[in-house]
Amino acid sequence: QVQLVESGGGLVPAGGSLRLSCLVSGTRFSDAAMNWYRQVPGNQRELVAGISTDFMTHYDDSVKGRFTITRDNAKNMVYLQMNSLKREDTAVYYCNLVRWNLIKWGQGTQVTVSS
Repeated sequence: QVQLVESGGGLVPAGGSLRLSCLVSGTRFSDAAMNWYRQVPGNQRELVAGISTDFMTHYDDSVKGRFTITRDNAKNMVYLQMNSLKREDTAVYYCNLVRWNLIKWGQGTQVTVSS
């Protein structure tokens, strides 16, 4: 079975940092694009950051300069380093894998930024 398991969420004060991790198993990893999405209840899920098979990255404007997405193909891991967190970053963060017609999602990890 294909599994994406996120970890690293939690409660953090505004201005603080967290690093989210996603472990992928059950499918090839190095030839897949990886993304982080986030969702607030009642809202649409939105793309936060992505990283391609050749390690090119893209970010939503709201997190540019604060978040960094990386991947480690040897470990089948993708990370999201989140710095200078704002209350507006509070959401459930989801790891996402895309390869051709395969799309998989993790279960999500809650990030709550307090004032």
